[in-house]
Amino acid sequence: MFKKLLLLCSALLIITSVGYAKEIGGINMPETLAAGNDTLVLNGAGIRTKFFIKAYVSGLYLKQKSGDANAIMNADAPMAIRLHIISKLITSDKMKDATLEGFQNSTNGNTAPYKDKIDTFISVFKDNIKIGDVYDLIYIPGEGTKVYKNNALKVTTKGLDFKKVLFGIWLCDKPADKGLKALMLGK
Repeated sequence: MFKKLLLLCSALLIITSVGYAKEIGGINMPETLAAGNDTLVLNGAGIRTKFFIKAYVSGLYLKQKSGDANAIMNADAPMAIRLHIISKLITSDKMKDATLEGFQNSTNGNTAPYKDKIDTFISVFKDNIKIGDVYDLIYIPGEGTKVYKNNALKVTTKGLDFKKVLFGIWLCDKPADKGLKALMLGK
């Protein structure tokens, strides 16, 4: 009887852990994410912290793992970033402001060529943001960057140029969080 119970418990643990690569800040980050017809793998993940506030858990998903930020930003290949909100202090306005600052850093202050695309992207943060919300930023070559909030498509922004500056928020030389950048790159 004990062996059967042990076997059952082991099976339950295996079943409940399948599909999750990493637990970060109490959030299970899936080991894979779909991008159109492609399956992406978790490259790395971590917590975005600003002024001692843990804002969100973020994961970078690629077709093949890589630690080369520039190659990732410039690649015309399927990829995604998942943001899982973990703080009630994250509001729509704060997310808009932080994202605009990220675009400033990613473009070295030259956001003008991307203004319309940035405005379209920023519109996903107009709705209230609460703990547990999940944003998937999924780039598919030829289609653009699709932004999902809690699995519902909110906007699609076309262009590899935009994907480069968007992913640059986390991967450029002046990223939103240097520690998070390293973790997303699997370091």
